[in-house]
Amino acid sequence: MARWNTIARGAAFAAAASLALAACSTDAEPESSESATGGTEATGSTEALKIGTVLPLTGSLAFLGPPEVAGVDLAIQEINEAGGVLGADVEVEHGDSSDTQQAQIAPQTASGLISNGVSAIIGAASSAVTLNFIDDVMAAEVVQVSPANTATSLSGYNDFFFRTAPPDSVQGNALANLILDDGHTNVGILVFNEDYGTGLRDVIKSTVEEAGGTITYGNPGEEFDPAATNFSAEVEAVMATDPDALVVIAFDQTKQILPELLAAGMDPATLYMTDGNTADYSADLDPGAIEGAQGTIPGAQASDEFATRLEEAYGETLDSLAYGPESYDATMLVALAAVHAGATDGPSIQSSMAAVSGATGGTECTGFAECAELLEAGEEINYQAVSGVGPFNDANDPSAAYVGVYQYDENNVQNWVSEVFGEVPAS
Repeated sequence: MARWNTIARGAAFAAAASLALAACSTDAEPESSESATGGTEATGSTEALKIGTVLPLTGSLAFLGPPEVAGVDLAIQEINEAGGVLGADVEVEHGDSSDTQQAQIAPQTASGLISNGVSAIIGAASSAVTLNFIDDVMAAEVVQVSPANTATSLSGYNDFFFRTAPPDSVQGNALANLILDDGHTNVGILVFNEDYGTGLRDVIKSTVEEAGGTITYGNPGEEFDPAATNFSAEVEAVMATDPDALVVIAFDQTKQILPELLAAGMDPATLYMTDGNTADYSADLDPGAIEGAQGTIPGAQASDEFATRLEEAYGETLDSLAYGPESYDATMLVALAAVHAGATDGPSIQSSMAAVSGATGGTECTGFAECAELLEAGEEINYQAVSGVGPFNDANDPSAAYVGVYQYDENNVQNWVSEVFGEVPAS
């Protein structure tokens, strides 16, 4: 049975109402065509839209690959069933990003996609991986939309870079407030030394300290090497500070860290994790080992109907839906931007991304068929994202987003329990 069918839907936080958080060109010769919305002459390519993906099919984030690929494939299926973009089916080419330990893979994948004439790339999942190849994508004037990058350093990085996941200011704030609401004030953090980790740590630290709490370990200078194979010293160091809550910000390293923390006497009910490691540990730990632990993953809880569609598109059971809705939204926005611009090249798509997201107003719509019909009738649209994110702001971040809270059961499986909504003002 699909994992999402077993998810417990608990009550939302009292604070769930609102959080104010601070926080390519193708090889074809350009052709003239009539814009779908403005009736003006477009100058971009009208060849079939090609989309590529750079998503984790291998490596430490491979557990995120299936729902992300499923999200892209579901969107492509829906778009093509509705007649495609500008009368042609959208083409998709999937590629591997792996992780930072295999740093050459993502740039090679992106280079191949650019050579094959994609106008947009969906990915990567890891912010650090994106930073390994983003400059090449931007130089080629290919639109890149990440469904999962959260590093604050990517806000406003380039006019061609967008994301459908909120920056770490949102997740970090939500997680810190969860910890504080649970009554913890002395917080230890085990964090790896890379942008994703330190960015989240910094937000958690500032939020906890502003509320009068203390970071007992994990302050700047107390990070661990992501390539390390042993974490005994770090576990000993954090436990020596006697924290009443412990946050682990890591990827696959978590599978080694958790047994050491448990052996050192950590109470699993005081353990918190983030989207990079809020994964299924049923095959890695003894039953009940981390029962009661909690984690956060940006994104609204997917409906049962959408979850079913994701699994049907993927062709297999999905253990997690993490970033599947965001991947679907990223693909939809690219296709709708091409319809809006009346062209399928990167610069044309880039020029319409904000508009179709609702940044300039427009009629609310869901799904490709409804939104494309409005565009073809000359209307502006406000695409209603499945993931719950708001229109792009001036940093190409979503202007609002949800963060889901998950709790571990007796099988060490994460279950959705609530979600917090936050606004994401441009920095």
